[in-house]
Amino acid sequence: MRIKKIALNGFRNYAFETVELDGGTNVISGRNAQGKTNLLESVYMLSTGRSFRTRFDRELIGFGFSGAQILAQVESRGREQDIDIQLRQGQGKKILVNSVKKTASQLSETLNTVLFCPDDLDLIKEGAAIRRRLLDNAISQIRPRYAELLTEFNRLYEHKMRILKDWREKLSLLDTLEDFSDGMYRVSAQLIRYRASYAARLDRSAPPIHREFSGDGEELEIRYATVSTVRDPFGPAKEIYYDICEHHEKHRQAELDSGQCLTGAHKDDLEIFINGRPARSFASQGQTRTAALSLKLAEREIMLEETGETPVLLLDDVLSELDEKRQAFVLNRIGGGQTLITCCEDEGISRRTGGKVLFVEKGRIH
Repeated sequence: MRIKKIALNGFRNYAFETVELDGGTNVISGRNAQGKTNLLESVYMLSTGRSFRTRFDRELIGFGFSGAQILAQVESRGREQDIDIQLRQGQGKKILVNSVKKTASQLSETLNTVLFCPDDLDLIKEGAAIRRRLLDNAISQIRPRYAELLTEFNRLYEHKMRILKDWREKLSLLDTLEDFSDGMYRVSAQLIRYRASYAARLDRSAPPIHREFSGDGEELEIRYATVSTVRDPFGPAKEIYYDICEHHEKHRQAELDSGQCLTGAHKDDLEIFINGRPARSFASQGQTRTAALSLKLAEREIMLEETGETPVLLLDDVLSELDEKRQAFVLNRIGGGQTLITCCEDEGISRRTGGKVLFVEKGRIH
């Protein structure tokens, strides 16, 4: 799959700009704060309906504009398709694919992307939230139902957190606490099954990449971790639900005392091991970057297996963070599909990839 042409109107710092993209590598060059990442952000939205930089659509609308629009001609699923995303101040978001209204989660049925940005280099060393985000972003694109479940889980979680923080001032709030808890645990059971399955696929796909990356010197292992009472995260959702309820019974009073949700899918993590040792504690900076890259490249392979088409790869200013060996490994791995790479200068990337160079300056693309 590929994006043939994209037009931005009032999006971030783009007043109105149209650009045709190469089906292979596109190097997006320019100084900082000119709009390079904004362009990648718009492409990411074509597959997910949301930004990877902000939760609020209003922040995507350019200064002085009442709305923003992303229009794209896409080649996928064996045909040409049009995607139209419209943002209006105070009116929400409108998404059309071939003039038919769609939800954000349905965009992945038309286009898939894999994003690798500087924050992803912290996948191994940082807290569990960044690894859950990896799972959420990846699974949502291949399982639209997962995205719907995740939205529902977040709604229930936010309600429950408000109750736990405010119940001392208004005891009647406790009347609804169990309903929100039960809803969270039913949705958690389904999320856990999806996550466990995807983590197992990562554990099959990422280690060979990491082994090649490290010159056969290191073994990567990925394990899925969830609520301690869950006996089988691959089992029926009903059994997982009962296991989660058991955990809740043990922590019910602790939740009231602490004002925190202690049970649910928001506690999940991916445990990463290199040569049998926890990478978060023992891996060097070079090892963590190799492992993070391996995870993202594995995500790309899984999406190819799932859809039969190579997703669009977005590399946002990560090559400058890598040494020459890791740069070469990534550039040698990106063939076979469309890639957009941002960098402050060309840095010879176009010569190393044979790619098209786009120069961005003050929201204009040359």
